[in-house]
Order: sequence, then C-alpha cells, then structure tokens
Amino acid sequence: MNGTLVTVLSSVLAAIIGFVAAWFILRRIGDKRIANSEELARKLIAEAEKEAEIKKKEALLEAREEWYKVKSNFERELQNKKNEIQRVERKLSDKESTLHKREESLQVHEKDLASRERTITGREKGITLRENELDTMIRAQNEKLERIAQMTTEEAKRELKENLIGEAKLEAAAMIKEIRDKAEQDAEKEAKEIIISAIYRCAADHTVESTVSVVNLPNEEMKGRIIGREGRNIRSFETATGIDVIVDDTPEAVILSGYDPIRREIARMSLEKLIADGRIHPTRIEEVVEKTQKEMEMIVREIGEQACFDVGVQGLHPDVIKLLGKLNYRTSYGQNVLQHSKEVSILSGLMAAELGLDPNIAKRAGLLHDIGKAVDRETEGTHTEIGAGFLIRYNENQIVINAIASHHGDVPQESAYPILVQASDAVSGARPGARREPLEAYIKRLEKLEELADSFKGVSKAFAIQAGREIRVIVECETVDDLAASILAGDIAKKIELEMEYPGQIKVTVIRESRATEFAK
Repeated sequence: MNGTLVTVLSSVLAAIIGFVAAWFILRRIGDKRIANSEELARKLIAEAEKEAEIKKKEALLEAREEWYKVKSNFERELQNKKNEIQRVERKLSDKESTLHKREESLQVHEKDLASRERTITGREKGITLRENELDTMIRAQNEKLERIAQMTTEEAKRELKENLIGEAKLEAAAMIKEIRDKAEQDAEKEAKEIIISAIYRCAADHTVESTVSVVNLPNEEMKGRIIGREGRNIRSFETATGIDVIVDDTPEAVILSGYDPIRREIARMSLEKLIADGRIHPTRIEEVVEKTQKEMEMIVREIGEQACFDVGVQGLHPDVIKLLGKLNYRTSYGQNVLQHSKEVSILSGLMAAELGLDPNIAKRAGLLHDIGKAVDRETEGTHTEIGAGFLIRYNENQIVINAIASHHGDVPQESAYPILVQASDAVSGARPGARREPLEAYIKRLEKLEELADSFKGVSKAFAIQAGREIRVIVECETVDDLAASILAGDIAKKIELEMEYPGQIKVTVIRESRATEFAK
C-alpha cells in the first residue's frame, strides 16, 4: 500500500512539475510574441505615419494646383469680360457718332426743305398771278377770234369737236388694227403651240362605223338554215332583234341593217352564236338574243369603265358610265362618238394643263360633252340639252354641265373650260379622216361661205379655199381703204360665226390692191 501511495504521489508531483514547466515555457513564448507584436506595431505605426505624411503633402500639392487652375480660369474670364465690355463701349461710341452725324444731316435737310417750301410758295403766288393774266388774255383773244370768224364759242367748239372726232376715229381704227394684229399674232402663235402640243401627245384610236354589219358564214348552206322553213327563222330573228337581215348573192355572208348600232351589234353577236351552235329555230333564237342582250349590258359597262380609265376620269355614276359605253356604238359624221369623246377629253386636259387650269375638270367635261348622243334617239331635244339634263340628275359638277350645254353655243359659257371643250371638239372633228361629209353638203357649204362674203359692200369677189377652212375676199380699192379692210375682215368673220355651222375655224383674208398700168411706145 505504501508503494501505491508513493506511486500516486510521484505521479502528482510529476504532473505539478510538468505544469509549472509548461507554464514557464508558455509565458516565455507569450512574452516573446508580445515583444514581437509590439515591435511590429511600432513598425506599422511608423510606416502609417510616413504614408500619412506623404498623402498630406500630395493633398496639399493637388489643392494648390486646383487653386492655381481656378485662379487662371477666373482671370481669363475676367479678361474676356473686360474685352467684351470694351467692344460694346466702342460700338456704342460708333453709334453715338453715327446718330450725331444723322442728326446734323436731318437738320441740314430740314433747313433745305424749309427754304424749298418758301420758294414753292413764292412760285405758286407767281403762277396764280400768271394764270389770272392768261385767263384775261384768253378771254380777250376769244372775243377777237369770235369777231374775226363771226362764230360763237359754242359753234367753234362744235366744229372743232367734229373735226377731232373724225381724226380720232381714223387714229382709233389704226390703233385697233395694230392692237388686233399684234393680239392675233401672239394669241394665234400661243394657241397653235398649245393645240399642236396637245395633238402630238394625244394618240387615240379612230374607227368608222356604218349602218350595216356583215356576218361571215361557213358555207352557202347556212343561208337556208338562217331563213328557215317558209322564212320562220329569219322572221323570228328580225322580231327579236329589231334588225333587218339581208340575204343576197354575196358569197358566204349575210348583211344586218339597222340604224340602232347597239341593236345591230346584239343581232351580229346573236347570229354568230347561232351559226357556231348550229341549232337555229325560233325558240333557240329568242334564248340566244335574250342572253346576248344581257351580255351586251355588261360589255357596254366595261367599255364605259375602260374609257374612264383610259382618260383618267373617276367618280362617275354607273348610269353615266353605261351611257359612255353606248357611245362606242354611236357615230357622228362617220366618226365613232366614244373615240371622239376620249380625244376631246385628252386634248382638253392637255390644253388645260398648259394654261394652268384644272386638267381633271377639263378631261371630265371633254369625256361627257356628247353624252346626250347616247339617248338622243329616245328623247326629244338637242344632245347638249339632253346631256346636261341627264347629268343634273346625278349632281354633276356645274362647270362640267355648263361645258356640255354650251360647247355648241346654245347657252352662255360661264368659264374657260367650255371654251377648251369647244376647241378640242373642233380639233377632233376637223382633223383629216375624222369625219366624212357628203359631196353635195360640202359644195353647199363652200357656196354659202362665198355668198356671205359677197353680201358685204365693196367686195369684188370671194373664194373659199382649203376645203372651206379659209376664204379670201378681194375688195375694190377705190371703195375700201386699208383700215376699212381690217374692219371688213372682222365683220365677215362675225357673220360666218352667226349664220354657219362648221368644224374647226375659218380664216378670213381680205385682199386690197391697186394697180397702175402704162404702155411705152
């Protein structure tokens, strides 16, 4: 037991000694670490103080640089302000000197005006005195003239007035002739340029229709089938279409005759369908004709729409477009009316553009100017009255309505557009090949033109030339002088306008000459 106790005590003692030894060792290590830490702290503090000193110096340098920079900017701005103030002061000084000079100039002008006013006042007084003296002298001279001429003042005035009126008439006639010649030259030149330009730019197609249509047959046997047993087929066809069918000796062809071009076209289309189908009998004829009539309505509408598209006219009522399509089957003096209307529309639009007017209104008026011809066979009145009345119902533009109603001179023209339509109508109808005129009517027109010119006093002979586009009038030189010849040309032109109808224009040329003849022996 003692051995155990000794062992325990030895262990405790060894533990205490180890603890004390470990404590001493740890303390020395801690003291050493504390010493190292204190040394490191002193070094860090020294370095921090050095860095702080460096930062402080850098901040001071930067602050000084910034201060110098602000100071230089301020000094520079201050110098600029001083320079600007100096410039303003110089400008003000210049203005003051200029105003001073102007003030001195105005004072000089005022003095000059005052002196001029005094001079004018003195002259007015002198003029008044002289006028009074002249009035007195004139009255005295008039009294002397009355005693010498044995005429009163009123009689002398009357005689002088009559003499002056005669001289004034001659001078006025000369001036009128000169003004008219110049105006005609300028107007004719400009009008020719506008019309020629419009014609060159207008390239509408032209077709000529007649009162008959020819339908080709595949063979001669088809004529018998068209006629039918005892003529029932041809009678049924004529009753359904209203068109006469002429079957003669013309090989492989029949002729459709009628004055209504739309009916004749329906008849032609129906007959061609019947020939192609081969079934020709009264019932089939009625079916085909009825179907063709409906097709014709669509064709007419399409033709009207195409005409509007070709000339660039929009916004027309469907009924108006339908009437336009009907004009494709209407002729006037052998000229297709729809093609003529398109030509007039294009020409009117081109001339309106040249003159600075609205080409859309001009084209619209030109396209619709003969719209009345589509129904003039069904309605009483002229085609101008019918067309204007028809368009009034569809609230058409008043300018267009007036152009339609007045393009033949039936009513007054209210604007420049009817004149353009009238001129374009004449150009389209008068161009070579546009219209056909019977020989008798042509000769009568020329004879009437010459008779109108011969009816004037002083006319020796008149000749219509250039197919009636010009008339040359030879006057008696003893009866008609140069001024009277100019007036006579205007009078003849006015009479032709009033009493004749003609396409285009007629040039009136008055010729006056005197010849002296002598023989040498």
